[in-house]
Amino acid sequence: MPTLINARSFLAFVHDVCAAGLAWTAVYWLRFYPDLLGPFLDDMWQTLVYVLPLQAVTFIALGLYRGLWRFASLADLQRIVAAAVLGALLVPVVFVMLRVQAIVPRSVLVLYPVVLVFVMAGSRFAYRVWKEHRLYSPLEALGEPVLVVGAGLAGARLAQDLARSREWRVVGLLDDDTVKQGRVIARVRVLGPIDELPRWCAKYGVRKAIIALPSANHVVRRRVAELCAGAGVEALTVPSYEDLISGRLALTTIRNVELDDLLGRDPVVLDNAGLGEWLGNRVVMVTGAGGSIGAELTRQIARFRPARLVLFDISEAAVYEIRTALADAFAQLPLVPVVGDVKHAALVDEVLAREAPSVIFHAGAYKHVPLMEETNAWQAVRNNAYGTYVLARAAVAARVEKFVLVSSDKAVNPTNVMGATKRLAEMVCLCLPGAGTQFVIVRFGNVFGSAGSVIPRFAEQIARGGPVTVTHPEITRYFMSLSEATQLLLQAGLQGRGGEILVLDMGEPVRIVDLARDMIKLSGADPTRIAVVFTGLRPGEKLYEEPLATEEATKATPHPKLRIAQARAADLDAVGQMVTWCESDRAAGDAEVRARLKTWIPEYAPSAGAPVKPLPVAAKEDAKPLPLRRRK
Repeated sequence: MPTLINARSFLAFVHDVCAAGLAWTAVYWLRFYPDLLGPFLDDMWQTLVYVLPLQAVTFIALGLYRGLWRFASLADLQRIVAAAVLGALLVPVVFVMLRVQAIVPRSVLVLYPVVLVFVMAGSRFAYRVWKEHRLYSPLEALGEPVLVVGAGLAGARLAQDLARSREWRVVGLLDDDTVKQGRVIARVRVLGPIDELPRWCAKYGVRKAIIALPSANHVVRRRVAELCAGAGVEALTVPSYEDLISGRLALTTIRNVELDDLLGRDPVVLDNAGLGEWLGNRVVMVTGAGGSIGAELTRQIARFRPARLVLFDISEAAVYEIRTALADAFAQLPLVPVVGDVKHAALVDEVLAREAPSVIFHAGAYKHVPLMEETNAWQAVRNNAYGTYVLARAAVAARVEKFVLVSSDKAVNPTNVMGATKRLAEMVCLCLPGAGTQFVIVRFGNVFGSAGSVIPRFAEQIARGGPVTVTHPEITRYFMSLSEATQLLLQAGLQGRGGEILVLDMGEPVRIVDLARDMIKLSGADPTRIAVVFTGLRPGEKLYEEPLATEEATKATPHPKLRIAQARAADLDAVGQMVTWCESDRAAGDAEVRARLKTWIPEYAPSAGAPVKPLPVAAKEDAKPLPLRRRK
């Protein structure tokens, strides 16, 4: 039985017992007035001795003192009603069992719980009204004035929550629903349609507007953001509908509007049952777990409650950070942090033998195109291609059920070293079937918020007052949000049966210069004062990326955002030559790296001006057989 744990709960308990006594005597008085004398009065006092302790026990048993009166709610009212009715039902039972010699009219038993509920619930409601008025009514003149765009459930709840804040003061709601306009919701008036935002901002001196439309499409969000930019108002937003229903974020988690809020993307529909069956109660390993994509991938996987999650990354700081974040969010999830290099065969073999993962997501890679194009080309091949080989070979030896390679649209007709090394990594996975391991390759484009993305760079330049640098006025890229990319990656991993390349639907390409101008507007800065400067294409950079090679055919899958690319056959000899070359005890120069990549990948076309060193004939034939078993 719950106990009274503090003085405040004890006072509430005393109040309720007194309320029970008051209700019992009041009902007797109502029933027998003006004749409440003699035997009736004696019966009232005699029965009250039994009613009070009986009712006290029901109050405690039903948990009436777990909450605070200040936050009294419908759930508290339900418990009060249950306690009052239960007490009224138990009274005659106890009187019969104890043979109490007193008359209790049926009308008293009927009216008693009604009066008791009125007294107890009324006290709590009156206290809450008094407390909130005392705490928050002085704040109406304080706080920064804000407009809330959206008068639906989210807008109403937000206005109610912000009424308790010292930071904000909601001056009005805006909504296109004519039925709501002019009404008062959560003590705030719906001033008019959304298009009147500039007018009301000017009238009330509003500098910030909060978009409370979590389920609205990108067209509506973009429209509101443009209205805010035109009025010189900073646009804020509440979390998306998916974040709210999943419980990841609360409604009051207000943040700046970001570019991915304005993307024309439909929400991802996941086979949650299938993912739960695939990942639940299994050991899952993620390489590159501390990177932007790897970290988000681990968060998504954690929701399906794997038996153990192995976090593999070469960066100690990154492993520590993601492990800490996951431990806070998923306290019951067993985590295995591994600081290591996928090129270290002995370590990889030991980790896979010890942890015995059922699924591996290989997200660890060098991805920065200009950085890998010059000076670091050799390391790009070693890490992206040879590292994939080491991990894939160990996965086969350890009988891992499924190996999912996170690839890139830059692997299609590559013009840079990074893209070519990702294509080599794909070839490795296509050349290593057998022993029960299914290799699934997933290609997608740029991700908002990922490490090395152009978006943080633009934000820094805007914060400094410009200029914002874009390489070319016509350069385009495919973009999707980090959450969408990782969710589709999981779905692709579930659907893949091995030996195929799955391509994510990236939507329509976006001009980078348009992104830059949108960011300037969203920041609230004056677009006429922040210049956009074109600096020229960087080494290895394309004007546009292709989601599929022109020679590749595609076919549909059951998921509308996934397609299967029928890629050209992988060259086993080329992969063998790459392995032998990477295991040689020397580092190659950039020109030699490009020459070898061109030999192994016919569709690789180095960008103009990139030096390519001719290879001797012998260098093209140093292939090494690919071992499918663990090397001794």
